[in-house]
Amino acid sequence: MKTIDILRLSLNSLSHRGLRSWLTILGIIIGVAAVVAMLSIGAGMTQTVEAQLSGFGADILNVMPGYTEAEGKGSFFGGKGGESDDVDSPTLTNTDIHTISNVDGVIAVNGIIQGSGDISYLSESIYLGFTGVDPVAFNEITTLEVEYGRFLNTGDNDGILIGSAIANDLFSRALTINTGMRINDQTFRIIGILSPSGAEDYSIYMTHAAAREIVDTIGSNEYSSIQVKIVDTDLVEEITGDIENSLFSSRMVTEETRDFTIYSLTSYIETIESTVETLSFFFIGIAAISLIVGAIGIANTMFMSVLERIRLIGIFKSLGTKNYEIMGLFITESAIIGLMGGVLGVFLGLIMVGFISNSNINFTGTVSKGGGAASSIPIVVTPELIIFSLIFATIIGVISGLIPARNAAKLQVVEAMRSE
Repeated sequence: MKTIDILRLSLNSLSHRGLRSWLTILGIIIGVAAVVAMLSIGAGMTQTVEAQLSGFGADILNVMPGYTEAEGKGSFFGGKGGESDDVDSPTLTNTDIHTISNVDGVIAVNGIIQGSGDISYLSESIYLGFTGVDPVAFNEITTLEVEYGRFLNTGDNDGILIGSAIANDLFSRALTINTGMRINDQTFRIIGILSPSGAEDYSIYMTHAAAREIVDTIGSNEYSSIQVKIVDTDLVEEITGDIENSLFSSRMVTEETRDFTIYSLTSYIETIESTVETLSFFFIGIAAISLIVGAIGIANTMFMSVLERIRLIGIFKSLGTKNYEIMGLFITESAIIGLMGGVLGVFLGLIMVGFISNSNINFTGTVSKGGGAASSIPIVVTPELIIFSLIFATIIGVISGLIPARNAAKLQVVEAMRSE
């Protein structure tokens, strides 16, 4: 029996079974659609988080005052060596900045002063946070871009740099360059508006001197944190270790009494990737249940197909059809069911993720942007995912049809011919 004859007979058999065939295919459609939807959304979540965090710079380390040992990892608290009730909270100073600057592999060090206050424009006011920075170090470290105006310069003690959301969304009138704003009792002039970036759209940056005028809880030689730019992301662990050792010496602390914590975005990215990967496996497990049900449906349909065509199998064998050809006939049928279910399942999956995400599907493997909905779920659909889904569905079909096909091939000619 030729391959084309096997294919023709398989298609003819499926078409004659009509509704039963479509109900069998439906089980595979649902399973494949679930797999496509879950993996697309999971990949989109991972890529979006990575893109947002990478915008801050994977080559940036942050040094925070305080350390508490919890399962071998640093947490941000005010005490020393695990003591949360220390009266004197540790601080970061110019000495720490100087110490870190001398470590090999460090490009720039920026002391950060965090504060918050009433941001006023005309008769409107809103409570927001702001950040005091060293303009020289900030301009070298930051990955942000200015849409209008310029970055801060040394001596811009009456100037501020604001995020795009503050300029365009928070007040009834849009803010422009050289517009005056008040932060608590201090008047500032907008010298730059940042390009939209997501997390930094509500940020306000000013010089150290300006921030110290507003924040009365930070000493003249103290900082809320220290930002460090390093030469290579591949050296994060090595340079972090060198900075730790230098700070141990300058701050006269040990591993047990350390009063600072160093963390990088790399560790955050790895943690988030791990979390999303776990969620993806969970989602795939749910989708796999649908595929298992679909596989059982294919096997049941093929068993019924064998029973209905026992006499035909006997005729084929009496005409010299080999056992492997009989097996090939039924396996081809089950493979076609799996393939058709895969194709339709992929289309259904794309419709599902498009509906859930409220966005346009991007087939290039990049994050698709929603139609303006702030709560839209990003998705990533790659050609590899589609091909994998089709191949996987076909394999499910083949495996489901193996036992029925084997039973058909083992039938004896005489017994098969006697069947009514």
